[in-house]
Amino acid sequence: MSNPVFEATDVTKVFPGVLALDKVGLSLSPGSIHALLGENGAGKSTLIKIMTGVHRPDGGLMSLDGKPFSPHTPRDAISSGVGVVHQERNLIPQFSIAENIFLERLSTTPFKKIDYPNLYAEAQKWLDLLEIDARPETQVDKLNVARMQLVEIAKALSLDTRILLLDEPTASLTQHETETLFGILNRLRQDGASLVFVSHKLEEVQEICDRVTVLRDGHNACESRSLTGLDRQDIVRLMIGRSEQIPQWSQRDNSGHNVALDVQNVATQDGHRNISFQLRKGEVLGLYGLVGSGRTELAKALIGAGKVTSGDILINGEKASISSVADALHNYSIGYVSEDRKGEGLILIHSILENAGITVWKRLMNAIGLVTDGKVESAVDPVLKKLEVRTPSLRQIVGNLSGGNQQKVSVAKWLAANVKILIVDEPTVGVDIKTKAYVHELIRELSDAGTSILLITSDMPEMVTVADLILVMDEFELRGEIVNDRNYDAVSERIMHHIHGSTEEAAE
Repeated sequence: MSNPVFEATDVTKVFPGVLALDKVGLSLSPGSIHALLGENGAGKSTLIKIMTGVHRPDGGLMSLDGKPFSPHTPRDAISSGVGVVHQERNLIPQFSIAENIFLERLSTTPFKKIDYPNLYAEAQKWLDLLEIDARPETQVDKLNVARMQLVEIAKALSLDTRILLLDEPTASLTQHETETLFGILNRLRQDGASLVFVSHKLEEVQEICDRVTVLRDGHNACESRSLTGLDRQDIVRLMIGRSEQIPQWSQRDNSGHNVALDVQNVATQDGHRNISFQLRKGEVLGLYGLVGSGRTELAKALIGAGKVTSGDILINGEKASISSVADALHNYSIGYVSEDRKGEGLILIHSILENAGITVWKRLMNAIGLVTDGKVESAVDPVLKKLEVRTPSLRQIVGNLSGGNQQKVSVAKWLAANVKILIVDEPTVGVDIKTKAYVHELIRELSDAGTSILLITSDMPEMVTVADLILVMDEFELRGEIVNDRNYDAVSERIMHHIHGSTEEAAE
């Protein structure tokens, strides 16, 4: 191993009631992609925030090129050549893509007018590099979650950093977008940059990383060792202290079950046409498609957050007219786990209890319309404990949780609601492998108990593991239906065939 470009020694960080990091070490070599792994709440994001000046450590030392390194602000870190792609996007929604990419250097002097033609031309280079299908002047809040993530990556890359920290950069990306990003990261490695790659997708870690540090409960389970000789189960044991439990679920036939949701020739304001499918009681119906195919937009139309322009939606055989998310929940017992937990799934300035309980308030109200914290806690605490939400108190503000724990709360609020139909949109984005397995088990248990589930995911292994039947969507139309026989290679090939039209094209 060459002389490290960065070292952290005995780094410690304490938050009220939580020892987030306890004498953690990390060493980065030039020209290396270093995996930083651990369960949600293990301390990964805290360490990254210390390295980038968001938090100050309570103990320990850091060095950069052999000299003391102690950034007081993110700008200090940037000026030292340390950049980051945070798990939670740091974009200004009302600004354009170009303005967000070059936010730190929009103008060289305070009163100099911004040269927008040049700004857009420079931004277009990064859009082309990352294959982002959007114009530089597009306002960021008009983008979907995946394109926002790519803009965040472009912003970090444009700073020409020597050390680049990437916290779950592929969580919202398609396989093609991930491959494009990996090509860029490999070029940066060849140019001598040091990269830190945080991901719960261990297949990606094994593909692109050469060294690994694992954190468990704020401690080093392993520090800066080579990935050579470590297989998936070795990494999992370091992360969670035991081997991974992989479910072997059999194929299920739900064709004889009653139809819970019947979508008939639906068209939407977003551009869907002739959408027809049936979701049966106790079935997990997968909806697969590439980013931009219209899956999330269809889900929102079904729950009243988007406009249905024609066609019929039937719930248990009765025609439904759903005007809002609240209407979907309270009148039709339909829940929706949003893919965008930060923008739609949670109220970040409110507590865990308030967020997890929001779906059960109406059910728990007394005769005069009041609901007590005690009643809410009794309803949501079992679910939060099952999901192992790491927090010193249910009064903790959700915005202070790690991204993975935020996702757990987003899922928990709908599980607590006991809905009859549950639409889950990318339910395991940003959660660790143990929680991911548990979410899959919960989905299976819910469906076994009679809940009808529409599963939207870009994670092909997740789709093949969990879904009973798979619908394929492309360009806001349904292209095909696949019975899931749990044969990953065969099912994924058939899905890609429906999207691309041929297996040869799908393989490219």
